[in-house]
Amino acid sequence: MAVYREQGIVLRTWKLGEADRILNVMTQGRGKIRAVAKGVRRTGSRLGGRVEPFTHVELQVYEGRNLDVIQQADTIAAHPRVRDDYARTMCASTMVEGVDLVAQEGAADLRLFLLLKSGLQALDAEPPDPAVFVDAFLLRLSELNGAHVFVDSCAACRSPGPHPYLSVTRGGALCGNCAASGTRAVDERTMQAIRTLAVGPWPDIPAVADGSDAHRTASSFARAFAEHHLDRRLRSWELIPR
Repeated sequence: MAVYREQGIVLRTWKLGEADRILNVMTQGRGKIRAVAKGVRRTGSRLGGRVEPFTHVELQVYEGRNLDVIQQADTIAAHPRVRDDYARTMCASTMVEGVDLVAQEGAADLRLFLLLKSGLQALDAEPPDPAVFVDAFLLRLSELNGAHVFVDSCAACRSPGPHPYLSVTRGGALCGNCAASGTRAVDERTMQAIRTLAVGPWPDIPAVADGSDAHRTASSFARAFAEHHLDRRLRSWELIPR
């Protein structure tokens, strides 16, 4: 059995026996791994808070027959300001829940790792409205999972926009010829908000959170789009204060 070292972000943990925990970790080079941290729940454990959810760690791991075993963990970024605030904690919980849902064990996905790393760093910077980063994260997570958000062309016929209609199930903007009766029409400001959330630079994302109808519509679209195309409800999203 081999020993390997990997950077990773802890997604979730659960108890095993009297003193151990099982961890799901999104690693930089191996995708999602499942490993046990032995004795971590005992008072004085050296691993302790180093393997809590949201923590970016450097791990030394022993390849076990059924479960890998964490031998050493060194903290790279603990993201303390994420943990110190309920809203930021729930935002981070939604991010790791989404990654845990789509990441495959043993399948390296550097883009997914870097997306989660960027999302947690954005929350740790104490933004005024952390929820807007979750909206952006969910659209980008969906993109990495194969569901592209169309805003500059029609999602059905690919004719160039702008287009006035918006559909979660069909992938975004729709032209008048492709939109079915009853499809919601939105203004260009809403489309611009969705565009910023989906592909804009991270520093531009806070500007979307202006409390306008465009912001609220874009936020609702992001959640609905992600849950539809990931085929799963995100329980943590419902706990985010807005």
